[in-house]
Amino acid sequence: MVINDSSPAGDEVLAVRPELTDAELNELFDASWPEHRATSFAPVLARSLTWIAARRGDRLVGFVNVVGDGGAHAFVLDTTVHPDERRRGLGVRLVQAAADEARARGAEWLHVDYEPHLESFYGQCGFRPTAAGLRRL
Repeated sequence: MVINDSSPAGDEVLAVRPELTDAELNELFDASWPEHRATSFAPVLARSLTWIAARRGDRLVGFVNVVGDGGAHAFVLDTTVHPDERRRGLGVRLVQAAADEARARGAEWLHVDYEPHLESFYGQCGFRPTAAGLRRL
């Protein structure tokens, strides 16, 4: 499903749960995350509540994944915008679309973990800081 999105640039297209290949996701993640290692995304997407992708033409330029607990809670993961596309509001639009879809699928709470330098970004997305714990496994 394509989202009717009012992009300032007018040429990114956001879609809910579109078909995505490992090649295009790995290309986006390679450009965006220096320590990314090529991976198969099929097992990740198979367990997702939903995901939103952004394309400019045929190029994947943004992605956000949402997982759920089967009840009231959903979690934003892997918010990714290609470095060439940053600082234009695409990330906020991706997260807002993810929130809308999570709500439509029955979630009542949307959680996200982020590093301190992303507090302003997630604040723009409507999140408020909370205390949370993290443990490396």
